[in-house]
Amino acid sequence: MRSTGNSCVLDADTRACADLVRRADPARFRATMAGPVAARARLFPIYAFNIEVARAPWVTREPMIAEMRLQWWRDVLAEIAGGGPVRRHEVAVPLARVLDATGARLLDALIEARRADTLRAPFDDEAALWAYLDATSGNLMRVAARVLGPAGEGALRPAGLALGLANWLRAIPALEAAGRAPLPDGRPRAVRELAQAGLGYLRAARARRAEVSRPARPALLPLWEAGAVLARATRDPGAVTAGRLDPAPAISGATLLWRAVSGRW
Repeated sequence: MRSTGNSCVLDADTRACADLVRRADPARFRATMAGPVAARARLFPIYAFNIEVARAPWVTREPMIAEMRLQWWRDVLAEIAGGGPVRRHEVAVPLARVLDATGARLLDALIEARRADTLRAPFDDEAALWAYLDATSGNLMRVAARVLGPAGEGALRPAGLALGLANWLRAIPALEAAGRAPLPDGRPRAVRELAQAGLGYLRAARARRAEVSRPARPALLPLWEAGAVLARATRDPGAVTAGRLDPAPAISGATLLWRAVSGRW
């Protein structure tokens, strides 16, 4: 794994990554800022990469243009995996400093899963949705943990699925407005059962906390709101399409602080 050194000072590119995350993914920004200062230089480039890839299919209605954007990032990852020079870009350069070949392959699989967004086609079934969440949210969490410290798949996989589902449910109104059919079955009962399954994954992940080393814990801090979001969707499936899943700001902030200080993501 390429080292960033021991300095906690962010260079210009990493600061640009942090600003992108602050604007486009405020939950992960807050979680990263709540963690140790030393972890920020490693996490911000990964989360900034995720933003670049996640928004590529939505900035155009032309699938070919979206595919070209995604391919550009696949080429970046190939350069990183190959260990040679990496093209100049404010996200690509700091990403290359923290990512190894295995991490690059995981993020390449994330991009491959995102290709489904370019077509805006519905998921065939619930299994297809879970596979998509594992490849996107799951791989992002795997890589975030990987650049920080050891963490077991027994905790990472269910954690990634729980966070992925919580974020997906929160995005339902925007996805529908963009012409996506985001759920294989949008009936209230099906939404409730899906959210219950997400809560099950969250419990399974937290039961395996011991598999996540202290240095890797900040990678799982973005889970801090997932339990409240999934519980709300279970109680009130209509809140999903109505966009009423966000926890109250005061409760959210207090929960993040407690989980950051206690380490009990």
